[in-house]
Amino acid sequence: QVQLVESGGGLVKPGGSLRLSCAASGFTFSSASMRWYRQPPGKEREWVAHIASNSITGYADSVKGRFTISRDNVNDRVDMQTNGLKPEDTAVYYCSAVVIDNRRNDYWGQGTQVTVSS
Repeated sequence: QVQLVESGGGLVKPGGSLRLSCAASGFTFSSASMRWYRQPPGKEREWVAHIASNSITGYADSVKGRFTISRDNVNDRVDMQTNGLKPEDTAVYYCSAVVIDNRRNDYWGQGTQVTVSS
């Protein structure tokens, strides 16, 4: 059974940092493309960052230079270091895995809340 469990969210002041983590199980983690998405209050879910199985990364323009995604294929975990947080980064952050076997499978965690406020 695939599980993605996010942690590390919380309340932080503008300019602060958080390290989000996603613990994965139930699939071959090293072969999966891992992503972070977020859903701000009242808005649609949006892609934030991804890291491919070969560790190539990509970022949304809104977070480029402030967020860093990384993966640990030994412990089956993907992290995202978020620095220079802004109020507009307030959202529920979701971890996602794309696993290709005979077909594409998309899996999602339950999310972790990040609130940036003074």
